[in-house]
Amino acid sequence: MTDRIVIEFDKALRTLFAPAPTTRQVPGSEQPEAELSDKERAHAAALMRINHVGEVCAQALYQGQALSCSDPQVRLALQEAAHEETEHLAWTERRLAELRGRTSLLNPLWYLGALSIGIGAGKLGDAWSLGFLAETERQVEAHLDHHLSDLPWQDLRSRAIVEQMRLDEVSHAATAVRLGARELPAGARLAMRLVSRTMTGTAYYV
Repeated sequence: MTDRIVIEFDKALRTLFAPAPTTRQVPGSEQPEAELSDKERAHAAALMRINHVGEVCAQALYQGQALSCSDPQVRLALQEAAHEETEHLAWTERRLAELRGRTSLLNPLWYLGALSIGIGAGKLGDAWSLGFLAETERQVEAHLDHHLSDLPWQDLRSRAIVEQMRLDEVSHAATAVRLGARELPAGARLAMRLVSRTMTGTAYYV
């Protein structure tokens, strides 16, 4: 148990304070840097900061769900999805630096909140936990679609990252459904959207 606590604490520290690794090439890295006005650059950086917060939360959610998961196959799927989300974390970190932006000052708070939600979802049972995962990924997909329409059209580097993230989230939702995800009640889906709206609205500025 002590070893497990140390491992999970190390994961949290790496997510919050260490550069994230990636084995895949950063999408859009072959594209030239866009000519952006100061306003466009600040807006693109704020959107990428929101995406970075989303990836911090994804790490915590998957960590919490894996901790309370009872099915080894489900736990493995969660760990594989978390690996891809780590790559998303690396991509958004890099793009933020290129845009001369910064990560959210509230990342530790976002992480702790998402970890608690993940553990709670896992405690409800694997089918409900997978249902929570599937719904989360669907809402993230919609959120990324919005960002694709909102990013400066000439910012091809940011657009490529967001598009690949979107494809990965679609795959994660499909995997959750394949493994037996239960459809969440309408009230739960609405509550998730409200929490997400609060987080994204805050992370745009802080």
